[in-house]
Amino acid sequence: MSAPTLDESPAGPPPAPEKTAARPERGIRSRPSGPGAARPAPRPVLAAVGAAVTLLGVLAFGFAVYVPAFSGIQEAHSQAAFYRTLRHQLEEGVAPIGPTAYGAPVAAVDIPAIGLHNAVVVEGTTSRDLMRGPGHRSDTPLPGQQGVSVLYGRRVTYGGPFGRLPALRAGDRITVTTGQGRATYTVNAFGDGSHPIADTVHPDRLVLVTADSGWAPDRYLLVGATLDGRPQPDPGGRYGYRDAEHPLAHDQDALAPLQLWALGLCAAAALATFAVLRWHRWTGLLCSLPVLVALTWCVYENAAALLPNLG
Repeated sequence: MSAPTLDESPAGPPPAPEKTAARPERGIRSRPSGPGAARPAPRPVLAAVGAAVTLLGVLAFGFAVYVPAFSGIQEAHSQAAFYRTLRHQLEEGVAPIGPTAYGAPVAAVDIPAIGLHNAVVVEGTTSRDLMRGPGHRSDTPLPGQQGVSVLYGRRVTYGGPFGRLPALRAGDRITVTTGQGRATYTVNAFGDGSHPIADTVHPDRLVLVTADSGWAPDRYLLVGATLDGRPQPDPGGRYGYRDAEHPLAHDQDALAPLQLWALGLCAAAALATFAVLRWHRWTGLLCSLPVLVALTWCVYENAAALLPNLG
């Protein structure tokens, strides 16, 4: 029996070769695959741009819904408040019969043929004035007074008080109540921006103005009516005709408030996001939602003032 030499090794399986990890090629980044693999996080800049575009889309959609659907709520609230004010002024004998503040109630108009009853007329015909109801052009006498009185009214938005104005026919009656009493008019003429009403026979008249359509108006319609009976005296001293009072004009003065309200909405949205992420989620939402809704409403109101005043 011979002893093993140095070249001999104990019996058994040969050792397994060492495994070396495969290295990815230089310049190629390996990505995890499979259903459980995590996706790479989006870049912060792209995420911010995507969130901003989404927010703008939501705001634009909300504005498209607000103008035809919810603007009437604001007009109805203003009409209810102005009706109480005007009724009190008429009872006390202090209703305005001459120049007064823009946006103040000056008369109430009834047009039974189109279902318009006790619509309060405000002073001024800018886009913002007509958000409150029909407007009296400030450089013309009040209804019932000597001369030609002009009233504007929206066709669709903010309650659309003159929405059915084209349905009027010759002979229909219009009644207007002011601080000087009640005046009745009879419809007798029709026209538009290209064909104005030229009635030289009846010097004491009422002219109603509205847009030809509510969504994309490009011209305006006119309905003329003659005064039944004797006119009331006009105290004079009327304001000048402002650019924003022209038919289908835009209220450019609303641009600066729109920018301020928009900045306030952005700041409130940023604070609301911080509150939701860093604070209790539902508490942050409940605290910030009323503020965001109020600011959004103000943004929409000022944006609507940039639209044509008769739409």
